[in-house]
Amino acid sequence: MTFITARNNQVVRLPEIPVLPYEDFMEANTGLMKDIYSHCVNYFAWPLGDRIRLFCCMADDARGTIIISSSEIGRNDNRVLQSFTARHLAFHVFEREMHERLGIRYADHPWLKPLRFPVDGAGKNPAIIEYPFYHIDSEELHEVGVGPIHAGIIEPGHFRFICSGEQILHLEIQLGYQHRGIEQLFLDRRSLLQRTILAESIAGDSAVGHATAFAGLWESLCNFTPGSEILQCRTIASELERIAIHTGDLSAICTDIAFQLGSSVFGRLRTPVINTFQLWCGNRLAKGIIRAGRNPYPLDKNMRDALIALFDNYEPDFYEMYGRMKSLPSVLARLERTGTFTTEQAEKIGAVGMIARASGLMRDIRWTHPYLLYDRLHHQPIIKHHGDVYSRTQIRKQEISQSIKYIRDLLRHGNAIGTGSEDKLPANLSPDSFCVSLTEGWRGEICHCAITDAKGDLALYKVKDPSVHNWLGLALAVRNNDISDFPICNKSFNLSYCGHDL
Repeated sequence: MTFITARNNQVVRLPEIPVLPYEDFMEANTGLMKDIYSHCVNYFAWPLGDRIRLFCCMADDARGTIIISSSEIGRNDNRVLQSFTARHLAFHVFEREMHERLGIRYADHPWLKPLRFPVDGAGKNPAIIEYPFYHIDSEELHEVGVGPIHAGIIEPGHFRFICSGEQILHLEIQLGYQHRGIEQLFLDRRSLLQRTILAESIAGDSAVGHATAFAGLWESLCNFTPGSEILQCRTIASELERIAIHTGDLSAICTDIAFQLGSSVFGRLRTPVINTFQLWCGNRLAKGIIRAGRNPYPLDKNMRDALIALFDNYEPDFYEMYGRMKSLPSVLARLERTGTFTTEQAEKIGAVGMIARASGLMRDIRWTHPYLLYDRLHHQPIIKHHGDVYSRTQIRKQEISQSIKYIRDLLRHGNAIGTGSEDKLPANLSPDSFCVSLTEGWRGEICHCAITDAKGDLALYKVKDPSVHNWLGLALAVRNNDISDFPICNKSFNLSYCGHDL
């Protein structure tokens, strides 16, 4: 047997995962990438003494399954491997991380540069100030460096442009300036509350997305099936988070093209959305709202009325402002055909989420690997095909409308009026088990993987934020654009620094 197949949040026994010779492991997983409906959701290494076990999780988007396989290599045998990346670029981030952390060597990796500069790395990478940026020797070209210290509240990252006059020929993005050791902390912290707070803190603007992935994984490992009230509240929270961030992004896009009216109106509209989270759970970023095994903040009648009133007031101003925005030639001139990211590029680098969908690539976990109540909502992804800033703007607008409809439908037909009991969750997880949890955060595909030991304790916890896939997409999208268009391209992607660095 080459693979074991599982559904989203399905627990599989660790001994049942096939262990293949590395060459067969590589052939099998890279072969799956020939199908446009397959992509890698996670590929990582688990050190076990003098051995390293590699796990690859491939999503079959047509069948809604996750194909899991593994291989083992010696940790100190000086073996040089053939890389997955040489066959498909989408694997580059995973292999760069394994090289950096564990010293795994590859003979033919096309871009084996540091990814995160972790403090617990293998010690084979240069210091962060010595990052090997791509360089062209030319008297006609010049380099422009941005960061790692930014003027606003943006987190640290270094952008190195190579330009011909105002035209960007190449952009290389270097991250790795901040680390919290998130994955190790999941093992070190012993209480469920501590681990939940960690999940909420992976990327501050995706607290619901990451906490939902953690809760789904934990409940599966506990053999706990959440009831309809828990699923309803989590689905509503997920879509409300999407509305809040998309609205704020529309404001920021308007700011970057000097459309002050749109910036002000969309910025004002974001405030009551996040204030509704404050009313619901006491935190405007929705921290505290997702808890494994229970529903700490049920939707009572007052909360339902508050959500309905929110949208009744939000929608008229939102649609009026968006209609005015898209009718202005000066706005469209800055958005259309700017920062184009093609379908071919999206498929090649393994792009996910909103960025992939704006480029015609169908990547949406709510549709392909449904969780919570998305199967009941009959979710249909919104797809655009031009891959420019305007497509990414349209995606945001249409997803806001879709999310409002979903929440109204759930409020109309749902009945989340009680609270679950955390007492049903056992102290230990299923022993010798493996689980993959996927959610579709507003930014895209979030993946949490866990392995338990023979006692039912966490032995490995692996996190993947969608930004890990999509940062290279931004670097490709800005090529041949003027450098003055970089801010609008950057904001239309709106990727996470801390979600990448962990």
